[in-house]
Amino acid sequence: MIARIDCGKVADYITRRLRWYVLDHAHMESGVLGLSGGIDSSVVAHLTARALGNDRTYVYLLPSSVTPKADIEDAMKVIEGLKIPTMNWGSFNIDGIISSYEGLLGKGGDLEKGNLMARARMTILHYEASIHKGLVIGSGDKSELLMGYFTKYGDAGVDILPIAGLYKTHVRQMAMHLGLPERIIKKPPSPNLWPGQTAEGELGVDYGTLDTILYLRFDRRMSEEEVSRISGISGDVIEKVLSRVQKTRHKRHMPEIFKVGYDGEGRIKSRC
Repeated sequence: MIARIDCGKVADYITRRLRWYVLDHAHMESGVLGLSGGIDSSVVAHLTARALGNDRTYVYLLPSSVTPKADIEDAMKVIEGLKIPTMNWGSFNIDGIISSYEGLLGKGGDLEKGNLMARARMTILHYEASIHKGLVIGSGDKSELLMGYFTKYGDAGVDILPIAGLYKTHVRQMAMHLGLPERIIKKPPSPNLWPGQTAEGELGVDYGTLDTILYLRFDRRMSEEEVSRISGISGDVIEKVLSRVQKTRHKRHMPEIFKVGYDGEGRIKSRC
């Protein structure tokens, strides 16, 4: 139901745009990214290395005690495949950082701890970006951004989002085009912030259904009724998805600024 993309043209566009943004627009020297071994970050790693060169690409594995061993292995395969220089990648376990926070603040639930983990990882990436005169390259895709399925100021706290115009369905197409390992392409997407977590389980809908709804509603501008008629997806599922898009819109905006009016002499106006 969702349109296919021309992966070659899209990859070339993202590569050119990413190179221009980092080097010419931002006047930086490198791209820094966290590599989880999942499909999104693996695609972004490939595109970043293609855009900037493997010598300007810095990759960091930031596992915790709940990170599956297979994800670390998959991340290493990506690093090896891209021939990232030894000095350009590192692996840091974040358990000690999280334990320090929990010792100070007390332990929360899975969600609180998961958000803390995402923000700790982003802090590390920005630290490394400062050292390497780089920008933090994010790996969020369009499906998850529209659904608000990310941590505010965590995995969304990046400088640029090169694949945020691609639905998860398109990211899978891109992964096959780039020649990523089959295990990475087929594994169930998960932030792995707690044991057994899966993206589709939390969202309550599979990505094929989700992408169809989002594509027809926001790209084809169809009404909910038209989406249901064209796709055969029940109105309840469509309403559930679109309700989440609405409820999470604050996560996709910059912080609200309360504007104050001033007169010509710099005094606050009586009516703002």
